[in-house]
Amino acid sequence: MKFFYQKQNAQDDPGEGTESPEPVACSLQQNLDTIKKLTGSSSDIIIRKVQRNHSLQMAVVYIEGLTDNAIINQHILNPIINGEQDISVYADSSPDSFPVIQNQVIPIGGTNKVQDIKAIIAALFNGFAVILAEGWNEGLSAAASKRMQRGVEEPTSQTVIRGPKEGFTENIGTNVALLRHRIKSPKLWKIDRTIGTLTQTSVSVMYIEGVATESVLKEVLQRLDGIKTDSILEGGYLEEFIQDHTFTPFPTIINTERPDSAAAALLEGQVIVLVDGSPFVLILPITFFKFFIASEDYYQRFDISTFLRLIRFASFALSMLLPSLYVAVTTFHQEMLPSTLLYSLAVQREGVPLPALFEAILMELTFEILREAGIRMPRAIGPAISIVGALVLGQAAVQAGLVSAAMVIVVALTAISNFVVPQFNMAIAARLLRFVLMLSAGTLGLFGIMSCLIFLLIHMASLRSFGIPYMTPVAPMIPANMKDIFVRVPWWMMSTRPKLFAPKNNVRQSANLRPTHKKRND
Repeated sequence: MKFFYQKQNAQDDPGEGTESPEPVACSLQQNLDTIKKLTGSSSDIIIRKVQRNHSLQMAVVYIEGLTDNAIINQHILNPIINGEQDISVYADSSPDSFPVIQNQVIPIGGTNKVQDIKAIIAALFNGFAVILAEGWNEGLSAAASKRMQRGVEEPTSQTVIRGPKEGFTENIGTNVALLRHRIKSPKLWKIDRTIGTLTQTSVSVMYIEGVATESVLKEVLQRLDGIKTDSILEGGYLEEFIQDHTFTPFPTIINTERPDSAAAALLEGQVIVLVDGSPFVLILPITFFKFFIASEDYYQRFDISTFLRLIRFASFALSMLLPSLYVAVTTFHQEMLPSTLLYSLAVQREGVPLPALFEAILMELTFEILREAGIRMPRAIGPAISIVGALVLGQAAVQAGLVSAAMVIVVALTAISNFVVPQFNMAIAARLLRFVLMLSAGTLGLFGIMSCLIFLLIHMASLRSFGIPYMTPVAPMIPANMKDIFVRVPWWMMSTRPKLFAPKNNVRQSANLRPTHKKRND
């Protein structure tokens, strides 16, 4: 696969139409007046006019706060005014003055020509300083941006016991560097886009050439190019624009805060999308079973990883089905319970005025409110309030006879099981489906639960993620890819990549890597 998509500079403006960009005029004052008009003569737009002896009349334009004053003073203004290179020999409108300024005067690596006013405005708001001169019909942008970012820290949403402690930041350049630090190959390619007519958000698509599927990459770029909006502030904006299915509780794009997880996805043939201003990158295409795989699974022994992965699948099923099963059994199918347990539950519910269905919905809604309050409250008191609120409300509700003690246990076990799922968006899907299953259980019992599960399985089998079946490799069944789904086999057995992600280059390593042990001859 050898192809490359050039960056599209033109983008339809949903509010202003499609007008051709205004070229840079030869008059310096005219260009400065145009910049002032377009920016509303904002006070943070700094225009510094410079001239040495009888040389070119020049102006350095930059935005205060987005640029580093030290870089502008030392590497732009000082070389022009006091530099060793004599630019006074170049008269106004001299065609030789531009390359001299770019190649011999400005000691900054990132210098580029800008040939229209729109490109000048874009460069200014990206932290560049723009140099204009009398007689030039183009400008010169110089990299002078100020680094406004937090350092690389440990991820807060996806923690591990064993593994790297680095997490993505809000700076897209730092995030790209973190990935290149792990994959030191020239085949790691990056394609840039600028989306949002007002925000001008930088978006980067990264993949490994020769491993990623060409059709998937082409589809990703087409969907990104089709976005016509005024703002992209976070990766969640893009996720809703480019995802295959909107009206489904199941996410079809996964996000991660961990560079090692993103690098592993690239090595499997997937494509990642980075958004400037977001510490989360999007990984696509994705399957349902990938949401239960943590990066730590590949750092632990295979038997421990398999055990933990099975616990995650079981916990997801518990978090979605346990309240509905309790409602169905206690309401319609009491004969399924042992006599001792049935008597115990009957005694607990003797003074409860609510049916089991409304009791379960009340407790689940109460816990959802407590969980949301714990997230939105200040970090210092949020966890304490959540724990105290759950204990106090649960105990008070049991003592007041509003709910049974068994229901409190069911809700608590359900909530704990929900936290086991590694991906937050899949855990939210289980929380939403939980209420649908409880309503079905309260009206039709186990028949209602089974009907909902059959409908969910049919719905999940119909989903696609950029052309990849959502339930792969179970439906359709691909036995070669089952070695890293429910069970994680040892690394020396995983010699191939998933065929759907990397159909052309799915060989990962040699097939003869099984360790051998020789007996000692004493």
